[in-house]
Amino acid sequence: MTLPKTARELLHLKGQRPQVWITAYDFTQAELAQSAAVDAILVGDSLGMTMLGYSTTLPVTVDDMVYHSRVVRRAASDTLLIVDMPFLSYRDPATALVNAGRIMQEAAADAVKLEGGARIIPVVEHLVAEGIPVIGHLGLTPQSVHRMGGYRVQARTADAVHTLVEDARQLAAAGISALVLEGIPDRVAALVTHTVTVPTIGIGAGSATDGQVLVFHDCVGLSARTPKFVTPFAHGREALLQGIRSYREAVIGGTFPDAQHSYHITDEEWDHFVRQHPS
Repeated sequence: MTLPKTARELLHLKGQRPQVWITAYDFTQAELAQSAAVDAILVGDSLGMTMLGYSTTLPVTVDDMVYHSRVVRRAASDTLLIVDMPFLSYRDPATALVNAGRIMQEAAADAVKLEGGARIIPVVEHLVAEGIPVIGHLGLTPQSVHRMGGYRVQARTADAVHTLVEDARQLAAAGISALVLEGIPDRVAALVTHTVTVPTIGIGAGSATDGQVLVFHDCVGLSARTPKFVTPFAHGREALLQGIRSYREAVIGGTFPDAQHSYHITDEEWDHFVRQHPS
């Protein structure tokens, strides 16, 4: 299976086979993702919630994104790397170019991802014109959580569907390389997928998209709670918790470390030490 090396190559996969994306935020996660041969790693601003302990993505900064993306890139040098631009980092084309430039240069990203529709078209066009690949994101856009009144499924009315489809058309025309669709009804995602020429990547958007993306912690079962649309493909939380409990019990019970897991000095050297340094 040929994996994409550039954002442009994502376009060629549309209609060929489903794309598999996953988030990663540190070296170990990225190394595992690359070893599993995913198509793309997304350093999402969801790291604010999964790694930094915030309740939303809003406090995440460009510095946070650059730091985590550099770590991920060191572990996944051969995998397409997409990095979220955080809240207020692309409020106008000039600001967006400075911040996207940092992400591309300092983190060696292959593309940046922006949330929003018609309002960000000038930003998308400006970045693309400057040679920066852009991934779009419509539907449930976490940076707009307060405007949406929480993490709610979007595009459930006729007017909202029309707006989302038109936003998708405009983003595709502006030059995006792919479009993430989050938290929308499956029929709406299918309509968008058949309407635009760029690949659609779903998260909570049903099975008719051109690919899927999951948060690393949700995918491997590390999250304490998972959304309705997530199927954990491993039981990481339970396995790790059991491992830590077993470690605790072994230390308290005196069975760890044992002789096999200790370093040793020869009797000759020990006797020499005792003779030289009698207590």
